[in-house]
Amino acid sequence: MKIAFSLKYFITFMILLAMIIAIALFIEGGFIRNHFGDILIVVFIYCFIRSFIVGRVRFLWLYIFAFAVAVEFMQYLGLVYMLGLGHSQLARVIIGVTFDWWDIVMYFVGCVVVYFIERRYHLVYELEEA
Repeated sequence: MKIAFSLKYFITFMILLAMIIAIALFIEGGFIRNHFGDILIVVFIYCFIRSFIVGRVRFLWLYIFAFAVAVEFMQYLGLVYMLGLGHSQLARVIIGVTFDWWDIVMYFVGCVVVYFIERRYHLVYELEEA
C-alpha cells in the first residue's frame, strides 16, 4: 500500500457521487432510495479512499463496513441532535437520523460486492504480471 492518486477510482467516485445525489434529490421511497443507495454509499466511500491509496488493502472493505455500522448506531443515538444540527437538512441527509437494521444489511452487501470485485481485479492483475 502506498499513497498515490488513482484517476480510475476518482472517476468512479465522482460517478457514484452523482448517482447518490440524484437518488437523494429525485427518488422517494422504494428499493432504490431505501436499499440500493446504502449499497452505493459503501462503494462510494471505498472508491474515495482508493483514489488516494494504491496497492492492495486487504481488509479495507471490512473497515468501511465497521465505519458504516458505527454511523448507523450514531443515528440510533441521535448524533445529529446531540451535535445541535437537527435543524440542518444537509446534516440530516449526510449523517442520517433513522436507524434501520436493513441499512446495515445493505452496507454488508455493498462491502461484499466491493470485496469480490477487488478480489477478481487483483487476481487478474497478478496473473497478468506472472
